[in-house]
Amino acid sequence: MTLRPDVLAAILAMAVATFLCRAGGYAVLRVVRPPRFVQAMLNHLPGAIFIAFLVPALAGGGWTAWAAAAATVAAQIAFRRIAVSIAAGVLSLWLLRAATAGAA
Repeated sequence: MTLRPDVLAAILAMAVATFLCRAGGYAVLRVVRPPRFVQAMLNHLPGAIFIAFLVPALAGGGWTAWAAAAATVAAQIAFRRIAVSIAAGVLSLWLLRAATAGAA
């Protein structure tokens, strides 16, 4: 398999554009102080992005996804450790899907 020069140039150009977009935000926010509403929006953005990934997965995942989500929430309430709750959710989803694969 060979890589054509035009394809390589396109990949490199996209990598540079991605880097400039990410680094540009940091550079601008170092110089300009954003208004309070922008700061509040940026503080809430990670939660909104998380929900944007979570809802479609739960909607299409069936009861096993909902059960794993409940296990994740229960582990977070019990242990208050994000790594433990993520592990509990992944493990419970894996076990539930493995257990129901033979039944389907």
